[in-house]
Amino acid sequence: MSGHESTVPGELGDPAAYAVEVPEPGAVTIVVPTFNESANIRQLLHQITESVPSRLPCEVVFVDDSTDDTPQVIREAAQDCPFPVTVLHRAEPVGGLGGAVVEGMKAAGSDWIVVMDGDCQHPPSLVPELVATGERTNAGLVVASRYIKGGSRAGLAGSYRVAVSRAATWLTKTLFPRRLHGISDPMSGFFAVRRSAVTAETLTPLGYKILLELAVRSRPRTVTEVPFVFQERFAGDSKSTAAEGRRFLRHLAGLRTADPLARMVVFGLIGATGFVPNLLGLWALTSLGMHYLPAEILANQLGVAWNFLLIERLLFRDRRRHRRLWDRLGRFALLANADLVLRIPLIALLVGAFGMAALPATALALVTTFVLRFVGTEALVYLPRRRPIDEAAPERGSRTARRAV
Repeated sequence: MSGHESTVPGELGDPAAYAVEVPEPGAVTIVVPTFNESANIRQLLHQITESVPSRLPCEVVFVDDSTDDTPQVIREAAQDCPFPVTVLHRAEPVGGLGGAVVEGMKAAGSDWIVVMDGDCQHPPSLVPELVATGERTNAGLVVASRYIKGGSRAGLAGSYRVAVSRAATWLTKTLFPRRLHGISDPMSGFFAVRRSAVTAETLTPLGYKILLELAVRSRPRTVTEVPFVFQERFAGDSKSTAAEGRRFLRHLAGLRTADPLARMVVFGLIGATGFVPNLLGLWALTSLGMHYLPAEILANQLGVAWNFLLIERLLFRDRRRHRRLWDRLGRFALLANADLVLRIPLIALLVGAFGMAALPATALALVTTFVLRFVGTEALVYLPRRRPIDEAAPERGSRTARRAV
């Protein structure tokens, strides 16, 4: 399946397994991202052993970002497993849990990949059904859903987490009604994906909602769902924090602005918010007795700084690596002030030659230069150079443990 050799009955290396024990569907790689889940590992592998190998051959790939002894616990627990177990320990957790899943997908050697959490809230007994459903319906993605008949979020502890989950589900389905059509639980971390239906290299996850990333950027043509009951965590604490919530919102913004038209709209909205620091600065400077023209130039820098910060965080987060910070800031400021140089004569022309009031003249000038500012920002500040700074970045993950037969 991925270079593992074994003679233990029921493993992928055993030809008899294919001849006798394996009906339809084919083999599966179970990808489990972990962060300090050592107390759950033995229970999880026990549950997988009890419910998966007897129905279809499998391997388990842990992608581990832990700072505790989780990798060692996996090595020890793997000795009792009748299937290959691999650990990919990442020294740098790029992309968070979602990035770990992508690494696991790249390492998988099976026709099907099932992604599940390492805290035992996703029942391994459902893995064969996920794969069988995908085979039966010829689907590329099978989502385990808490929100269809037979499913439940019973293990979601506390009214706060329930409210957050509901709000996140509503928000994502509102932002991506077409891409998430037919997916009732886009926040699910439990799903099966056909290896040939998705290209892992196209995914750029941020945080823990990898299904959303997959469905929006690389959605397979056919998607189906099966119900599941969300279990209580076996041990340890939830990794859902306020920081993860902020990363999720940034990820949503990045996904939504991947479309050029949507990106232009957001660019305009960000630019509109820049009026606030701009006007406040203009009011403060003119109140101090400064002439309105130099005051406008200085106040404009406040709007430029504000817009740059928002654009960096919300609009072009994935493209920041192509140029260094001061290079991006300098180019952005140059374009913004060039826009001002063009806009002020245009405003003067509209006021002096056409008798327009200052406010509508300013609004018309802003609309006139908007498209030029957007195209210039995208092309001159955030498009990749021929030799990106990090093009020679070393491989971040490496296999550090493998089950011994």
